[in-house]
Amino acid sequence: MRVEGELITDGVVKIEGIVVGTVRAEQQVLVAKGGTVDGDIHTQEAILGGEVRGAIYAAQRVEVQATSVVQGDIATQRIVVHEGGEVNGRVKMGEPEAPDSAATDDARGEGPRSAVGDEPEPPHGEPVIHM
Repeated sequence: MRVEGELITDGVVKIEGIVVGTVRAEQQVLVAKGGTVDGDIHTQEAILGGEVRGAIYAAQRVEVQATSVVQGDIATQRIVVHEGGEVNGRVKMGEPEAPDSAATDDARGEGPRSAVGDEPEPPHGEPVIHM
């Protein structure tokens, strides 16, 4: 079976065919051996046995099984890659954040965020005045 478009559920979704588009599942995304996702995955936990061509944003955990190939970046708190599993992309672990938020801040000229508060840090050499 082939599905094209955005797939959204508040539970668990198991993919045994082909999905072309973004997959959003509140709880879990399972890509079975032989299943393919051509798009991004957003979920709490992703268990991958098939192929994913896109970014994976899993708030809790990603498991890349021995039969899986991931062509894209992964952002999660925990990851397991079984022997034989492939990840061709960057892996970012830790607290989840919005994709490219730092790049967006830099593009707006705001620079990095300060550790305290939500105000951007000023460029180096400029005084800080708080009122």
